[in-house]
Amino acid sequence: MASVKKREKKWYATFKNERGLWQTRVTNAHDKASAKTIARQWETDAAMRRSGVIDPVLEAVGSESRRPIESHLDDFVAKMKGAKRSDKHIQDTLRYIREMRDESDWSTVGDIDADGVSRHAAKLQDIGRSSRTIQAYLTAITSFTRWLERGNKIHRDPLKDITKPNPDADRKTERRMILPEEWPWLERGTNEVGDQYGMTGAERRALYDMAIQTGLRSNEIRSLRRSSLVFDDEYPYVSVPGRTTKNKTPARQYIGRTLADELRTMVACKTANAALFNLPPKYDMAKMLRDDLASGRKAWLDEAKRDPEERIKREGSDFLEATNEAGETADFHALRHTCGSWLVLSGVPLNVVQQVMRHGSITLTIDTYGHMAPGATANAVAMLGHLISPPELLAATGTDACTTFVQNGTRRDGSSERDSATKSRVTPDDGSPQNPSKERDNAAPCAASAKESESAPSRTRTLNLLIKSQLLCQLS
Repeated sequence: MASVKKREKKWYATFKNERGLWQTRVTNAHDKASAKTIARQWETDAAMRRSGVIDPVLEAVGSESRRPIESHLDDFVAKMKGAKRSDKHIQDTLRYIREMRDESDWSTVGDIDADGVSRHAAKLQDIGRSSRTIQAYLTAITSFTRWLERGNKIHRDPLKDITKPNPDADRKTERRMILPEEWPWLERGTNEVGDQYGMTGAERRALYDMAIQTGLRSNEIRSLRRSSLVFDDEYPYVSVPGRTTKNKTPARQYIGRTLADELRTMVACKTANAALFNLPPKYDMAKMLRDDLASGRKAWLDEAKRDPEERIKREGSDFLEATNEAGETADFHALRHTCGSWLVLSGVPLNVVQQVMRHGSITLTIDTYGHMAPGATANAVAMLGHLISPPELLAATGTDACTTFVQNGTRRDGSSERDSATKSRVTPDDGSPQNPSKERDNAAPCAASAKESESAPSRTRTLNLLIKSQLLCQLS
C-alpha cells in the first residue's frame, strides 16, 4: 500500500513499482491529501504495467514526445557528428529546424505537424526562395522527425508524406563546361597574364589542369598538401583525406604523368605539410577563372586581327565567354563539371564516370551527364540490326559490318558531320595554337584507342581529349 511522508518541506511517496520493488519519489504536492492521490496513481500505474495493461514502450514514447524540441536537438547533433557530417551541414540543419519551429510556434516534438511545414515552405516560395533552398529546409526537418520516430521519441513520423520540390525546377545557375577546343586558349591566356590572385600563371594553369583531370571540388583542393601527391606509383595520383570530401570517404584521384612532373617541380621546395596551391579566398576562385577565360578570349580574338571578317565572326561567338549563349556560367566548380562531361564525350562507360566523379549512385551520373552520350539509341539499333541480319545477307545487299549506320543525320558511332568537323578543330595536325601548350603524354594512347574503335558497334566516337588521366585512357 502506498504511503506518503513529509521531509524537508517536501511530500514523498513510497510505493511498489512495475518490478515489485519499493520506490520512493518526490510528489511535488503542497499538501498530504494531494500527495496520497499521486502516490495511489503511481502504484496503480505500476500494477497496470506489471499486468501488461500499460505498454512501457508507448509510455516512454509519450514522455519523450513531451520534451522540448531544443533538448532533442542536442541528441540530434550528436547523431550527425557520429555520422561525420560537416560542421556547416550541422549548423545549416539546426538553423532550418529552429526557423521552422519558431515560425510554426512548436514547443515539443509532439507539436511538429505537416501543416506547419507546408505553410513555411509556401512562405519561402512566396518570398522568392529557390526550390533547392526549400528542399534543404524540408530535408532538415524530415531527417529530424525520421530520427525521432526511429529512436522511439514520437509515435509516428508526421512528415513522412511531405513532398519535396524538384531542386532543378528553377535552378538559378547552370554551369557550363570548358570546351575541349577552349582549353588550349585558356592555357595560353593564363600563362600570358602571369601573376594574379597570389598565384603565378603556371600555378593557375596547373590548378585548372588538375581540377579537370580529377574532378576535385574547390574545398577538396584547398585541403591538399605536398604530401597528398604520390609520384612513385605506377599511376600518379592525388590523395584526398576523408574529412574534406563531400561523402567523408578518402579519395584517390589519378593524374597524367605530364601534370605529375609539373607538380613535382612546382612543390620541390615545399615541406610535406605545406599547401599544394596558394589559393585565393574561396569567393575569388570563380572570378580568377573568369579573368583567365577573358585573357584566353582576348588572345583568341587577337589571332584574327588581320582578318576583319573572321574577327567580326569571333566577336559574335560565346567562345571562352564566362556565360555562354545557353545561359550556362563558368565558375570554379564548372571545372568538375568539365571533367565529367569530357569523360562521357570520350566514350568512358557511365559506371566508370560515376567512380571518377565519386557520385553516390549511377542515377546521379546519368541525370547529370547521360544526355551527353550522343547516338546511344542509334548505336543500340545498329547492334540489333547486325544480330538479326547475318553478314552474308548484309554483303548481298551491299552493306557490310563496317558500314556506318545513319539515322536522323547521326552515324552508328554516335557522331555527325558536325562532330567530325569539331574533332578536326580540336586536334589539328598543323601545330596551331588550338593544340595545348604542352603535349599531354596520355593523349596519344587515348587517341590511338579511339582510332581503332571509332567505327565499332556501340562505341561513341572518342574525342582526343587534351586532359585525361592514364588510368582513364586504359579504362575507356
